[in-house]
Amino acid sequence: MLRRRQLLAAAATLPAPALAQGAAPRPAQIVVNASGGAMEQLFRRSYFAEFERRHGIRVVATSPVDFGKLRAMVESRNVEWTVTELGGQDFMRAKELNLLEPLDFSIIDLSRYPAAVRDTHIFPSSVYSTVMAYRSDVFPTGQHPVGWAQFWDVRRFPGPRSLRNHPVDNLEFALLADGVPMDRIYPIDMDRAFRKLEDIKPHITVWWTTGAQPAQLLVDREVVLASGWNGRFFDIARRGAPVAVEWTGGSLKQNAYGIPRGARNAVWGQHFLQIMTMPELQAVYATELAYPGLHPDTPNHVSAEVRPHLPTSPGNIEKQYWIGVEWWTQNGARAQERWNRFMLRRS
Repeated sequence: MLRRRQLLAAAATLPAPALAQGAAPRPAQIVVNASGGAMEQLFRRSYFAEFERRHGIRVVATSPVDFGKLRAMVESRNVEWTVTELGGQDFMRAKELNLLEPLDFSIIDLSRYPAAVRDTHIFPSSVYSTVMAYRSDVFPTGQHPVGWAQFWDVRRFPGPRSLRNHPVDNLEFALLADGVPMDRIYPIDMDRAFRKLEDIKPHITVWWTTGAQPAQLLVDREVVLASGWNGRFFDIARRGAPVAVEWTGGSLKQNAYGIPRGARNAVWGQHFLQIMTMPELQAVYATELAYPGLHPDTPNHVSAEVRPHLPTSPGNIEKQYWIGVEWWTQNGARAQERWNRFMLRRS
């Protein structure tokens, strides 16, 4: 709590941006649509509070994220949201369907963000990674699997395993296990990936379906190795579970926001997104959930204890690859159909 207060206090000392003469009038409020829950509380203490302090405009939060509603609002020209979170691969669909305003780079500075996430319409708000986690009392440091080829090596690293019941990530992990370099994953060779998945299938005792599941499976020792989202493993590790993460071959994914096309007060949505680029505020979010923003300075504003658990920390990010959102947008339905057939063949 003290660390969070220090971060917010530091952010409060930063200068407010000067708005040009004749800029858009200040509304009483803007509306930010997002996932709600614990995330909304973190946003309220960081991004919302700083935006309100700087600009004197109240931030109203709504939830849940709803792509269908976004599309309906834009097409009916009755947009209620100023800014909205864009779930999963929906940010690519939203851009393709012309549902988003372009980002104003005279306001939003993404110049130091990774090139892989910079886009004309999609704001990269934070990053998480699907990684390998393991029981550190079964595989001590230095004796644990490193990379997906070793996850597949059931003789050298015996024990029950868990993977997600979904083609996303598993196809990439299978190719990495089969020797494909990270920079050659896409376009995915599905024949090769599914052949490799057949090798590991008998050793997967649980195909997980919810984010909390792989972490709990490790805690309960139902499995000794599992894929999963880094924040889930961070949470159980800081509560004392003997679970650690191997970042090699992790699948980096961005969370995204955008401004709906035709949004009222869209210029203030641009200023809100600029607030979300501030590394001091991104650190508040990262400290709680281990899902940092993408400003390269953000890891410098979290504690030394938290920093190794962030996917963007030096030493971690270099070991991972960015998921091929465009490939999955174009091929996801076909991959899912084949995955369903693969799962039906389980024995």
